[in-house]
Amino acid sequence: MKLPQERFEYSAISQRPRWQLPDGKRIAVYTVVNIEEWDIEKPVAREYVSSPAGVTTVPNVPNWAWHEYGMRVGIWRVLECLGERGLRASAAINARVCEGPAEPVARAMLDAGWEFMGHGFHQAALHTVPDQIKNIRDSFAVLSDYTGKAPKGWLGPGLHETLDTLDYLADAGFKFVTDWPMDEQPVSMQTSSGPIVAMPYTLELSDLPMMVVHQHESRVWMERAIDQFDRLYEDGADQPRVMSMSIHPYIMGAPHRIKYLEAAYDHMLKHDDVWFATAEEIYDWYTGT
Repeated sequence: MKLPQERFEYSAISQRPRWQLPDGKRIAVYTVVNIEEWDIEKPVAREYVSSPAGVTTVPNVPNWAWHEYGMRVGIWRVLECLGERGLRASAAINARVCEGPAEPVARAMLDAGWEFMGHGFHQAALHTVPDQIKNIRDSFAVLSDYTGKAPKGWLGPGLHETLDTLDYLADAGFKFVTDWPMDEQPVSMQTSSGPIVAMPYTLELSDLPMMVVHQHESRVWMERAIDQFDRLYEDGADQPRVMSMSIHPYIMGAPHRIKYLEAAYDHMLKHDDVWFATAEEIYDWYTGT
Protein backbone atom coordinates (compact mmCIF):
# COMPACT_ATOMS: atom_id res chain seq x y z
CA MET A 1 0.00 0.00 0.00
CA LYS A 2 1.39 3.39 -1.02
CA LEU A 3 0.18 6.88 -0.17
CA PRO A 4 0.04 9.58 -2.89
CA GLN A 5 3.30 11.21 -1.81
CA GLU A 6 5.02 7.88 -2.41
CA ARG A 7 3.74 7.71 -5.99
CA PHE A 8 4.34 11.24 -7.31
CA GLU A 9 5.91 14.54 -6.36
CA TYR A 10 4.20 17.88 -5.99
CA SER A 11 4.55 20.09 -9.06
CA ALA A 12 3.28 23.65 -9.56
CA ILE A 13 2.11 24.20 -13.14
CA SER A 14 3.52 27.76 -13.06
CA GLN A 15 7.02 26.40 -12.42
CA ARG A 16 7.21 23.67 -15.08
CA PRO A 17 8.94 23.77 -18.43
CA ARG A 18 6.47 24.54 -21.21
CA TRP A 19 4.75 21.38 -22.42
CA GLN A 20 4.32 21.02 -26.19
CA LEU A 21 1.20 19.66 -27.90
CA PRO A 22 1.12 18.56 -31.57
CA ASP A 23 1.54 21.44 -34.05
CA GLY A 24 1.78 23.92 -31.20
CA LYS A 25 -1.85 23.45 -30.11
CA ARG A 26 -3.00 25.28 -26.98
CA ILE A 27 -5.38 22.68 -25.61
CA ALA A 28 -6.23 19.01 -26.00
CA VAL A 29 -9.90 18.09 -25.59
CA TYR A 30 -11.03 14.50 -25.09
CA THR A 31 -14.44 12.98 -24.42
CA VAL A 32 -15.22 10.05 -22.13
CA VAL A 33 -18.56 8.28 -22.64
CA ASN A 34 -19.43 6.00 -19.73
CA ILE A 35 -21.00 2.70 -20.87
CA GLU A 36 -22.32 0.65 -17.97
CA GLU A 37 -24.31 -2.49 -17.20
CA TRP A 38 -26.54 -2.29 -14.14
CA ASP A 39 -27.86 -5.44 -12.48
CA ILE A 40 -31.58 -5.13 -11.71
CA GLU A 41 -31.18 -7.70 -8.92
CA LYS A 42 -28.78 -5.42 -7.01
CA PRO A 43 -29.12 -1.85 -5.69
CA VAL A 44 -28.70 0.54 -8.63
CA ALA A 45 -25.53 2.58 -8.90
CA ARG A 46 -27.40 5.88 -8.64
CA GLU A 47 -30.91 7.24 -8.42
CA TYR A 48 -32.77 10.04 -10.17
CA VAL A 49 -36.07 9.05 -8.56
CA SER A 50 -35.47 8.56 -4.83
CA SER A 51 -36.61 5.33 -3.23
CA PRO A 52 -39.65 5.63 -0.93
CA ALA A 53 -38.72 6.82 2.57
CA GLY A 54 -35.05 6.56 1.65
CA VAL A 55 -35.16 2.76 1.76
CA THR A 56 -32.97 0.81 -0.68
CA THR A 57 -35.29 -1.06 -3.03
CA VAL A 58 -34.47 -4.11 -5.15
CA PRO A 59 -35.53 -4.24 -7.89
CA ASN A 60 -35.35 -0.49 -8.41
CA VAL A 61 -37.35 -0.48 -11.62
CA PRO A 62 -37.51 3.23 -12.60
CA ASN A 63 -33.83 3.93 -12.01
CA TRP A 64 -32.67 0.71 -13.67
CA ALA A 65 -34.88 1.56 -16.67
CA TRP A 66 -33.43 5.10 -16.73
CA HIS A 67 -30.03 3.59 -17.38
CA GLU A 68 -31.48 1.13 -19.90
CA TYR A 69 -32.89 4.11 -21.80
CA GLY A 70 -29.33 5.34 -22.32
CA MET A 71 -28.31 2.06 -23.91
CA ARG A 72 -31.41 1.79 -26.08
CA VAL A 73 -31.80 5.43 -27.13
CA GLY A 74 -29.40 7.97 -25.61
CA ILE A 75 -26.15 6.45 -26.86
CA TRP A 76 -27.30 6.73 -30.45
CA ARG A 77 -27.81 10.49 -30.08
CA VAL A 78 -24.32 10.81 -28.62
CA LEU A 79 -22.82 8.75 -31.45
CA GLU A 80 -24.60 10.95 -33.99
CA CYS A 81 -23.52 14.17 -32.25
CA LEU A 82 -19.85 13.23 -32.29
CA GLY A 83 -19.92 11.54 -35.67
CA GLU A 84 -21.41 14.57 -37.41
CA ARG A 85 -18.53 16.65 -36.04
CA GLY A 86 -15.80 14.19 -36.94
CA LEU A 87 -14.99 13.50 -33.29
CA ARG A 88 -14.12 10.21 -31.61
CA ALA A 89 -14.57 9.40 -27.93
CA SER A 90 -12.97 7.22 -25.32
CA ALA A 91 -15.57 4.70 -24.17
CA ALA A 92 -15.14 3.82 -20.49
CA ILE A 93 -16.99 0.53 -20.67
CA ASN A 94 -17.91 -2.24 -18.27
CA ALA A 95 -16.29 -5.23 -19.96
CA ARG A 96 -19.41 -7.34 -19.51
CA VAL A 97 -21.26 -5.08 -21.96
CA CYS A 98 -19.16 -6.64 -24.74
CA GLU A 99 -20.54 -10.06 -23.85
CA GLY A 100 -24.17 -9.22 -23.06
CA PRO A 101 -27.41 -8.20 -24.76
CA ALA A 102 -26.20 -4.60 -25.23
CA GLU A 103 -23.22 -5.76 -27.30
CA PRO A 104 -24.57 -3.82 -30.33
CA VAL A 105 -23.69 -0.63 -28.42
CA ALA A 106 -20.09 -1.77 -28.07
CA ARG A 107 -20.04 -2.75 -31.74
CA ALA A 108 -21.33 0.65 -32.87
CA MET A 109 -18.67 2.47 -30.87
CA LEU A 110 -15.96 0.19 -32.23
CA ASP A 111 -17.21 0.78 -35.77
CA ALA A 112 -17.12 4.54 -35.13
CA GLY A 113 -13.43 4.30 -34.28
CA TRP A 114 -13.84 5.01 -30.58
CA GLU A 115 -11.19 3.69 -28.24
CA PHE A 116 -12.14 1.48 -25.29
CA MET A 117 -11.05 2.09 -21.70
CA GLY A 118 -11.50 -0.25 -18.76
CA HIS A 119 -14.38 0.65 -16.45
CA GLY A 120 -14.53 -2.47 -14.30
CA PHE A 121 -15.88 -5.83 -15.35
CA HIS A 122 -19.32 -4.71 -14.19
CA GLN A 123 -20.63 -1.56 -12.55
CA ALA A 124 -19.40 -1.74 -8.97
CA ALA A 125 -16.86 0.25 -6.96
CA LEU A 126 -13.64 -1.73 -6.62
CA HIS A 127 -13.92 -1.53 -2.83
CA THR A 128 -16.96 -3.82 -3.05
CA VAL A 129 -15.90 -6.51 -5.51
CA PRO A 130 -14.79 -9.88 -4.04
CA ASP A 131 -11.52 -9.99 -5.99
CA GLN A 132 -10.24 -6.64 -7.26
CA ILE A 133 -7.26 -8.14 -9.11
CA LYS A 134 -9.47 -10.61 -10.99
CA ASN A 135 -11.98 -7.85 -11.86
CA ILE A 136 -9.20 -5.74 -13.38
CA ARG A 137 -7.54 -8.62 -15.23
CA ASP A 138 -10.85 -9.90 -16.59
CA SER A 139 -11.69 -6.41 -17.83
CA PHE A 140 -8.33 -6.17 -19.61
CA ALA A 141 -8.73 -9.60 -21.20
CA VAL A 142 -12.30 -9.07 -22.45
CA LEU A 143 -11.56 -5.65 -23.95
CA SER A 144 -8.38 -6.94 -25.58
CA ASP A 145 -10.23 -9.86 -27.17
CA TYR A 146 -13.22 -7.77 -28.25
CA THR A 147 -11.35 -4.85 -29.81
CA GLY A 148 -8.28 -6.73 -31.02
CA LYS A 149 -5.91 -4.47 -29.08
CA ALA A 150 -4.90 -4.10 -25.46
CA PRO A 151 -6.67 -1.20 -23.71
CA LYS A 152 -4.39 1.43 -22.23
CA GLY A 153 -6.81 3.51 -20.16
CA TRP A 154 -8.88 2.89 -17.04
CA LEU A 155 -11.71 4.84 -15.40
CA GLY A 156 -12.82 3.17 -12.19
CA PRO A 157 -16.57 2.93 -11.56
CA GLY A 158 -17.32 6.12 -9.64
CA LEU A 159 -13.58 6.94 -10.06
CA HIS A 160 -13.02 4.89 -6.91
CA GLU A 161 -9.80 3.03 -6.12
CA THR A 162 -8.14 1.51 -3.10
CA LEU A 163 -4.58 2.50 -2.27
CA ASP A 164 -3.36 -0.65 -4.05
CA THR A 165 -5.40 -0.30 -7.24
CA LEU A 166 -2.71 1.49 -9.25
CA ASP A 167 -0.35 -1.45 -8.70
CA TYR A 168 -2.99 -3.92 -9.85
CA LEU A 169 -3.83 -1.84 -12.93
CA ALA A 170 -0.23 -1.47 -14.03
CA ASP A 171 0.43 -5.16 -13.44
CA ALA A 172 -2.55 -6.05 -15.65
CA GLY A 173 -1.25 -3.86 -18.47
CA PHE A 174 -3.14 -0.57 -18.13
CA LYS A 175 -1.04 2.51 -18.87
CA PHE A 176 -3.11 5.47 -17.66
CA VAL A 177 -6.02 6.28 -15.37
CA THR A 178 -8.56 9.08 -15.13
CA ASP A 179 -9.35 8.53 -11.44
CA TRP A 180 -6.96 11.23 -10.17
CA PRO A 181 -8.40 14.64 -11.25
CA MET A 182 -5.55 16.68 -9.79
CA ASP A 183 -3.96 18.53 -12.72
CA GLU A 184 -4.49 20.07 -16.15
CA GLN A 185 -1.56 18.13 -17.62
CA PRO A 186 -0.75 14.41 -17.40
CA VAL A 187 1.07 13.27 -14.26
CA SER A 188 3.37 10.25 -14.08
CA MET A 189 2.83 8.07 -11.00
CA GLN A 190 4.90 5.16 -9.73
CA THR A 191 3.61 1.61 -9.26
CA SER A 192 5.19 -1.72 -8.42
CA SER A 193 5.11 -2.50 -12.17
CA GLY A 194 6.49 0.79 -13.49
CA PRO A 195 4.93 4.17 -14.19
CA ILE A 196 1.25 4.81 -14.84
CA VAL A 197 -0.10 8.20 -15.97
CA ALA A 198 -2.91 10.19 -14.38
CA MET A 199 -4.85 11.80 -17.22
CA PRO A 200 -6.47 15.19 -16.47
CA TYR A 201 -10.17 14.75 -15.73
CA THR A 202 -12.68 17.43 -14.77
CA LEU A 203 -15.07 16.33 -12.02
CA GLU A 204 -17.11 19.54 -12.24
CA LEU A 205 -17.91 19.04 -15.94
CA SER A 206 -19.15 15.48 -15.62
CA ASP A 207 -22.86 15.33 -16.39
CA LEU A 208 -23.51 12.94 -13.50
CA PRO A 209 -22.59 15.20 -10.56
CA MET A 210 -23.90 18.29 -12.33
CA MET A 211 -27.27 16.96 -13.48
CA VAL A 212 -28.08 14.24 -10.97
CA VAL A 213 -26.25 15.11 -7.75
CA HIS A 214 -26.34 18.90 -7.89
CA GLN A 215 -29.41 19.11 -10.14
CA HIS A 216 -28.25 21.91 -12.41
CA GLU A 217 -30.21 22.88 -15.50
CA SER A 218 -28.80 21.66 -18.81
CA ARG A 219 -27.89 25.15 -20.00
CA VAL A 220 -25.72 25.55 -16.88
CA TRP A 221 -23.68 22.52 -17.93
CA MET A 222 -23.18 24.05 -21.38
CA GLU A 223 -22.17 27.43 -19.94
CA ARG A 224 -19.71 25.77 -17.57
CA ALA A 225 -18.21 23.66 -20.36
CA ILE A 226 -17.74 26.76 -22.53
CA ASP A 227 -16.31 28.79 -19.65
CA GLN A 228 -13.90 25.96 -18.83
CA PHE A 229 -12.76 25.70 -22.43
CA ASP A 230 -12.35 29.46 -22.88
CA ARG A 231 -10.10 29.83 -19.84
CA LEU A 232 -8.02 26.75 -20.62
CA TYR A 233 -7.66 27.98 -24.21
CA GLU A 234 -6.41 31.31 -22.89
CA ASP A 235 -4.03 29.73 -20.38
CA GLY A 236 -2.84 27.28 -23.02
CA ALA A 237 -1.11 30.06 -24.94
CA ASP A 238 1.61 29.96 -22.26
CA GLN A 239 1.26 26.40 -20.92
CA PRO A 240 -0.89 23.93 -22.92
CA ARG A 241 -3.71 22.20 -21.06
CA VAL A 242 -5.98 19.13 -21.27
CA MET A 243 -9.76 19.29 -20.93
CA SER A 244 -12.04 16.31 -20.45
CA MET A 245 -15.74 15.95 -21.27
CA SER A 246 -17.33 13.10 -19.30
CA ILE A 247 -20.89 12.10 -20.19
CA HIS A 248 -23.39 9.27 -19.75
CA PRO A 249 -25.87 8.21 -22.47
CA TYR A 250 -28.84 8.17 -20.09
CA ILE A 251 -28.09 11.75 -19.03
CA MET A 252 -26.64 13.74 -21.92
CA GLY A 253 -28.36 11.56 -24.51
CA ALA A 254 -31.78 12.77 -23.35
CA PRO A 255 -33.67 14.74 -26.01
CA HIS A 256 -33.88 17.87 -23.85
CA ARG A 257 -30.09 17.89 -23.22
CA ILE A 258 -28.42 16.82 -26.46
CA LYS A 259 -28.58 20.28 -28.00
CA TYR A 260 -26.44 21.63 -25.17
CA LEU A 261 -23.79 18.99 -25.82
CA GLU A 262 -23.86 19.89 -29.51
CA ALA A 263 -23.58 23.61 -28.71
CA ALA A 264 -20.55 23.08 -26.46
CA TYR A 265 -18.69 21.18 -29.18
CA ASP A 266 -19.70 23.70 -31.84
CA HIS A 267 -18.22 26.50 -29.70
CA MET A 268 -14.92 24.67 -29.30
CA LEU A 269 -14.74 23.71 -32.97
CA LYS A 270 -14.75 27.38 -33.96
CA HIS A 271 -11.30 27.83 -32.40
CA ASP A 272 -7.90 27.20 -33.93
CA ASP A 273 -5.07 25.50 -32.04
CA VAL A 274 -7.34 22.87 -30.46
CA TRP A 275 -6.41 19.19 -30.56
CA PHE A 276 -9.55 17.04 -30.42
CA ALA A 277 -8.07 13.74 -29.35
CA THR A 278 -8.84 10.56 -27.47
CA ALA A 279 -7.39 9.93 -24.03
CA GLU A 280 -5.09 7.29 -25.49
CA GLU A 281 -3.76 9.69 -28.13
CA ILE A 282 -2.91 12.21 -25.41
CA TYR A 283 -1.19 9.48 -23.39
CA ASP A 284 0.83 8.39 -26.42
CA TRP A 285 1.91 11.97 -27.10
CA TYR A 286 2.82 12.60 -23.48
CA THR A 287 4.94 9.45 -23.22
CA GLY A 288 6.33 9.54 -26.75
CA THR A 289 5.00 6.08 -27.58
